[in-house]
Amino acid sequence: MTYATAPDGTLIAYQLQGEGAPLVLLAGQANDHHWWDAVRADFHPARSTLTLDYRGTGDSDKPDTPHSTELFARDVIAVLDELGIDRADVYGTSMGGRVAQQLAARHPHRVGALVLGCTSPGGPHSVERGSDVRRALARPQPGAARQALLELMYTPRWLADHPGPHHTLGDPGMPAHSRRHHLAASDRHNAWDLLPGISAPTLVVHGTADLLNPAANAPLLAGRIPGARLHLIPDARHAYFEEFRTHAGPLVLDFLTTASHRP
Repeated sequence: MTYATAPDGTLIAYQLQGEGAPLVLLAGQANDHHWWDAVRADFHPARSTLTLDYRGTGDSDKPDTPHSTELFARDVIAVLDELGIDRADVYGTSMGGRVAQQLAARHPHRVGALVLGCTSPGGPHSVERGSDVRRALARPQPGAARQALLELMYTPRWLADHPGPHHTLGDPGMPAHSRRHHLAASDRHNAWDLLPGISAPTLVVHGTADLLNPAANAPLLAGRIPGARLHLIPDARHAYFEEFRTHAGPLVLDFLTTASHRP
């Protein structure tokens, strides 16, 4: 296992695969790098992929201290520094998209092109999930909340053909304190005032049937970031990047290729 050391001494595990210009892939809340297992090879014909285990997940340290999306972004910078990567393209989904916003806004010289998937700006300007979704995710019956999350991630037809394992449901090895810190970090995220300062070419991607992070957040992001492109995937739910990989993967690669040739 390979590690970078964050400024506060926390060890951050990272994984670099493939060859070519690096693409940083950032996972959702309470997930480690396995979030990307099903699709990361789709990028390898053109890119190497760099993932990390957020603090609190996977093989990274799990300090019982407050987390934030800004702190997660500094952890990404520590990994880039460890590898001697001055600048990389970044693709963040769900909470990873919130971390990516912090990266692009606060460390603009380190981010080439930016892809924000199934995410939101956070704060009072974002569109929150409905109360019915929150209740479903809080069901006390064994397995009920997990099933609700599965159905928010994928369509019934896809689930019928793909019984699992599903790597987007959270890192099962996380301690309880890390889960609390991840939830608080995502809930406290508010990049609204930072978004107009993002200078990286940006693509915003979202599934139209996403109820976990409502699709109405996508045009908010695209309208707030100068020059951002918006692409909605019809009928896709939260894990569009996996279920609709044959659409989403080429879309992202084409955008990154086009962005890299911009003057």
